[in-house]
Amino acid sequence: MDLGIAGRTAIVCASSKGLGRGCAQALAEAGCTVVVNGRDAKTLEETASAIRASTGATVIAVVADVSTKAGQDALLAAAPNPDILVNNNGGPPPKPFREVTREALLEGLAQNMATPLELVQRVVDGMIERRFGRIINITSASVLTPLTGLDVSSGARAGLTAFLSGVAREIAHANVTINNILPGVFDTDRIKTATNKVAEMQGISIEEATKRRLAAVPAGRLGTPDEFGKLCAFISSAHAGYITGQNFLIDGGSFRTNF
Repeated sequence: MDLGIAGRTAIVCASSKGLGRGCAQALAEAGCTVVVNGRDAKTLEETASAIRASTGATVIAVVADVSTKAGQDALLAAAPNPDILVNNNGGPPPKPFREVTREALLEGLAQNMATPLELVQRVVDGMIERRFGRIINITSASVLTPLTGLDVSSGARAGLTAFLSGVAREIAHANVTINNILPGVFDTDRIKTATNKVAEMQGISIEEATKRRLAAVPAGRLGTPDEFGKLCAFISSAHAGYITGQNFLIDGGSFRTNF
């Protein structure tokens, strides 16, 4: 399928690896100019080079902490008028809720709620003026169903979802959409780190913690960044203008509900 976004410009936050990289790859394959972002210059340039080589797309690497104003300024200096914004940022590590400090709570809100909102505020009016915009927030399945130890992340991402739900309806008339992708367990560094932490919290081996996680996934496997990226690319496409304010759960069937 031709997604109809060749020549568009996309900013993909936190995209040097994992789900963000999967999104950057898929958008580059669709013909977009892609701004990739990360904090580690070496890893980021390796990612940018690999995407350029495999797609022939223009890929701009911006080393920056997206949660800072300076980092956001750097992203928008590289792409002042983005057509597509993929909000992504690392979440806090799993922790028992009794151990969550005020400082940790505020940091989680800054990283996973305030940061994406700030970026939306900075790009949305240009999208409205140009009559095209796609904003995708990478949140978590924990927005819908509790995941042990991810209370701060879940709360911040749920807050982001609720905040932007009304905004999505406010701007839909201009062919600007806001949607969220809610990943379950994917084959990324973060899931490995989180599984290790859960094993420690529950006093079990890493192997046992991994086995338990996979046992809860009807698909019987971890998701891949590639299939995640393909979903992101479709929601970003010219064909998705009538889809807004939605949560796309991609978790191998783990969340058991009829509706």
